[in-house]
Amino acid sequence: MLKGQLCTVRHLVTADLNTFIALANDLPSRGDYFSTHFKSPETMRKEFMQHGFVTEDSELFVIEDALHHVVGVITHFKSRTPTTREIGYRLFESKLSGRGFMTEACQLLVDYLFNVHPYHRLELLTAPENVASVRVAQKCGFKAEGTLRQSFFINGRYQDVTVFSVLRPEWEARRH
Repeated sequence: MLKGQLCTVRHLVTADLNTFIALANDLPSRGDYFSTHFKSPETMRKEFMQHGFVTEDSELFVIEDALHHVVGVITHFKSRTPTTREIGYRLFESKLSGRGFMTEACQLLVDYLFNVHPYHRLELLTAPENVASVRVAQKCGFKAEGTLRQSFFINGRYQDVTVFSVLRPEWEARRH
C-alpha cells in the first residue's frame, strides 16, 4: 500500500471487484484517449482469482480517495527491455480531474518502482493533446522524448502518442 496525502494506491481486494469491474468497463468514462477495448466481467473475475492482477509482466493498483472510494487505476507493465517499465493510468470520473489524484498516484508509483526494483527507466505514453496526462508526466519528472505517429487506434481513428520517460539518475537528483 502506497499512502499519499490525497490518495492511497493499493492492490485490488475481493470487496472491490464488482465496483472495479463496473468502473473499468464504463465506456463513457473512457473519454477520448483510452481504448474502448475491454475485458468481460467473467474474464476479469477469473484473472483476479488467478493472480489478483499482479504478475511478473504487470501489476495493477486502484487509487482511492480519503473516503476510500476507488477513483482510478494505475498500473506498470513490461516494456521493451528488462530495465524499463511502462506506467499507465486512468481516472474513472472526469469531474475528479485537476484535483491531484493522478499526479500523486503516479509519483507514489514512480517512487515505489525505483525504490523496490532495479529498473533504470520508466515510461508513459500519452496523446499529445491530452493536456491533463501530459501535466501529470511533467509534474512527476518525466521528459518528452518524441512522438510515435498514429500508433494507437482509439475511438475509430489512429492517434499519435508522445513517449515520456524518467531515468533513475533524474529521479534520484529530484529527491535531493
